[in-house]
Amino acid sequence: MKNDLPGASALEEVLLAQREAYSREPYPSWEKRAGHLRALRTMLLDHADALADALDADFGRRSKAELLLSELWLVKSEIDSALRHGKRWMRPRRRATGIWLRPATAKVIPQPLGVVGIVAPWNYPILLAVGPLIGALAAGNRAMIKMSELTPRTGELFAQLIGRTFAQEQAAVVNGDASVGAAFCALPFDHLIFTGSTRVGREVMRAAAANLTPVTLELGGKSPAIVGPHARFETAVDSIMAGKTLNAGQTCIAPDYVLVPRGQEQAFVERARACMARLYPDFTRNRDYTTIVSDRHFARMRSLADEAASLGATVHPLSDAQPDASSRQFPPCAVTNAPEHSALMHEEIFGPLLPIVPYDTIDDAIRYVNARPRPLALYLFDNERVTVERVLHETVSGGVAVNETLLQIACEGLPFGGVGASGIGAYHGYDGFKTFSKMKPVLFQPRLNARPLLLPPYGRRFHAVMRLMFRF
Repeated sequence: MKNDLPGASALEEVLLAQREAYSREPYPSWEKRAGHLRALRTMLLDHADALADALDADFGRRSKAELLLSELWLVKSEIDSALRHGKRWMRPRRRATGIWLRPATAKVIPQPLGVVGIVAPWNYPILLAVGPLIGALAAGNRAMIKMSELTPRTGELFAQLIGRTFAQEQAAVVNGDASVGAAFCALPFDHLIFTGSTRVGREVMRAAAANLTPVTLELGGKSPAIVGPHARFETAVDSIMAGKTLNAGQTCIAPDYVLVPRGQEQAFVERARACMARLYPDFTRNRDYTTIVSDRHFARMRSLADEAASLGATVHPLSDAQPDASSRQFPPCAVTNAPEHSALMHEEIFGPLLPIVPYDTIDDAIRYVNARPRPLALYLFDNERVTVERVLHETVSGGVAVNETLLQIACEGLPFGGVGASGIGAYHGYDGFKTFSKMKPVLFQPRLNARPLLLPPYGRRFHAVMRLMFRF
């Protein structure tokens, strides 16, 4: 398949080919689905070095270790899980009928939807293209994938690898600019999953609505970390910094800001600086720290920091290195006293800036979180059960990790998805299988049944049966 598709007509041709293939085989066997998953796993593992080189070239510097840990290992684990459990996921599941419908029986039968559209972002292009693809293939679907124009080498290589691994009628990759992305989202898919910004997510949902295409949107937002009054403070800071610096903070579930007990702001900064020295020694030459993906995104980081400083905030560099526009290396910085009206405090940061916000009581921290749009992730550090339960019950977020950051996305039994402004729907594991399936309810009625008792003419027998039904 060509990667420089000229327009909507070429996209429609691929969609039509996949629809026709689906109509010929609307319910693939588990053996065929498992074969696709194994082929996908083999392709990814065999070309890990090439994918790492492409990502490194696209970013300017992207750690191969991060690719292995945060992308390839995660998708391999998810493929392995689907291979272990997928045959069981396919089985019809009995449901209760209620006493008055007996002797009828009921089942829910998982059925492939057809063709799934996947829009992958630039920050984790392999993970966020392949993750939904795993669920789509396990559920028996065909898939079209739109890669980000900000990682063109990765998109080109991924298109080649998918083209060698699958027939175009099974899985196809599309590359192109924003106009191609808009045409892609306007296609009448059977399901469309988009990972990206809330702003673009609104446009995707609007385009999908024209076709009544159901959507899963993974949108991010300002994910808070709360250092509770009973937290292991140094452990909390270390975990927050590990989550914030992975991929230089270019992670949809990265801690966006941190709430700390008032008076501990400077202690947080000092511990964070010591943590950075351990994680990324010789920072300027350290290959483990990823650079910012583009000049525009680098300029945005600098603008966020400069504007906050001009409004009275204090920017605390956590490394002796300075931001370097030529390499797009932006060292992490903590920010204190940032005004609420600054862009830093109301835009998703998506980079290595970390505002620190003090609070007086855990009630204040909960109110602060709840006064803002619901985030994709919330991180709580505390060892008191009552505090943990309060935060879990009194805040709403896409997911939560307690005394940890980021690893909730690696838990194969947990769904991943947002809520409100941070997204719609969820996937991963069985939840991904369900998202990309029609869980079709079916009632089976035997030859001998009680239906004739409820048919007109509605005489004494009917009313006697109704009195009995209302009594129980």
